[in-house]
This record gives sequence, C-alpha cells and structure tokens, in this order.
Amino acid sequence: MNARPVAVITGASRGIGRAIATALAREGFDIAAIARTVDSEAMESLAPEVNNLGSHFFPIGLDISHTERHAEVISLIQERYGRIDFLVNNAGVAPLHRSDILEMTEESYDMVTGVNLRGPVFFAQKVAREMIWLKGQYPDMRPAMVFITSISASLSSTNRGEYCISKAGLSLATTIFADRLAREGINVYEVRPGITRTDMTARVVEKYDKLIAQGLVPQGRWAMPEDIAKGVASIAGGDWEFSTGMVFEISGGMNIRSL
Repeated sequence: MNARPVAVITGASRGIGRAIATALAREGFDIAAIARTVDSEAMESLAPEVNNLGSHFFPIGLDISHTERHAEVISLIQERYGRIDFLVNNAGVAPLHRSDILEMTEESYDMVTGVNLRGPVFFAQKVAREMIWLKGQYPDMRPAMVFITSISASLSSTNRGEYCISKAGLSLATTIFADRLAREGINVYEVRPGITRTDMTARVVEKYDKLIAQGLVPQGRWAMPEDIAKGVASIAGGDWEFSTGMVFEISGGMNIRSL
C-alpha cells in the first residue's frame, strides 16, 4: 500500500477541482486527478504543480456520467496506490443554454443531471464499497468523501432549472451517504460554493458583478476556487471528524437571511 494518503478528485483539471488538487497536495496527499481528457493543456499543466509540492500525480480520463467505466477507473487507482483515502466529487457542468424552465429541453436536463448527479452518486457508491473493504484490511484508515454542490441546491434560478435540480439532488445524496457510511467509520460532507469565478461563470461575469455590487453577497466579492479548496483541505485534514453530514457553505454570507 502507498505510504501517503491518496485523494481522488473528479473535475480536477480546472476551477474548483484544480484548486482542491493543489491544496490537498500541499496537505500531503497523492492526487488521482480525474477529468474528461488527460491530454488537455489544463491537465498537463496541473501535473508539475502537484509534483512540485512533493506529491505524486496520476491523471485519469473519465466522463463521470459514463458509469460503465467507474469500476475500471477505481481499479486503476487501486493498482497504482493500493488505497483511496479521500474522494472529492467535484465534476459538474452548466446547462447547454440558459433558458426558462418552461423551455428547458430533455437533452440539457439529461446532460446536466448525468454529470452533476447520476455520475457522482454511482461513482461514490463504488468508491464507498472500496473504502469499506480497505477499512477491513487497515482498521486505522479514516477515509472520507466530499460532495461539491452549490448554493443552487437551495436557491431557485428559473433560467437553469436543470442545474438547480441536479445540485439539490446531490445535496440530499450527501446526507444519505453520510447516514449510511457513518456506521462504517467513513465521514461524508457537503461543500456548497457560492458565486465562484470559474470557467463556468465566465459568461455571466457582468451580471454577477452587478448583483454583488448591489449587495447580493454580504462580504462583497466573488468566491475564488482557492476559498473552496481551503474548506476541503480542512475537512481532509481531519478538523471536522465528529461532524459527518455537515454542509459547509462557502458563499461570503449568502446563507444569511436578513430584512
């Protein structure tokens, strides 16, 4: 078995996933980085960032919605490292087009929920089984999982309903996995980012700049991927060992309800 703990991160090449990969490498994890393709410029540039932090980098190509390949990918990680200590289910996509819920297409709905909900749930299911087996072999292991959801899990956006539905479903999935895996000694957490500067939000920067200036975010700025990564690193470090099932919203105060 690998001497160092191993973190598996989906959607690792860009944005929040990329920031999490470097943050966990800094915390001493070797990184199994999953993205749709391993030969993208983003993935290729992440490798030296992780290596320079003293961690091993293992790139894996997988569209998380292709559930028939999940077992193969998990086997590759096990063959390479012999362990999986931490799963970050981060991969996500936006709708094909922002359109009114009354105009939402089945194509967009199926694409978004396939990547944002169905894929992560079945990948977590398979990883959970592997973690249970590993704990049977190595009782001192403390594996854990994080699901990256969104403030859209609890806020309505009528022009991207499929995204909100997918994140709300993933939020409840986190609770169900936390409930089931607590008896196995495996903690599960939800990290819920607010309005975050990533490629996904690049098309709506002007809109959110205006809303933030008008007070939408009490702390008055965008979340950055590194803000989310700090929260995940804290969980990975064991700071919240007695808090399985917790929702960590990192949104600059958007969770505050005020008059």
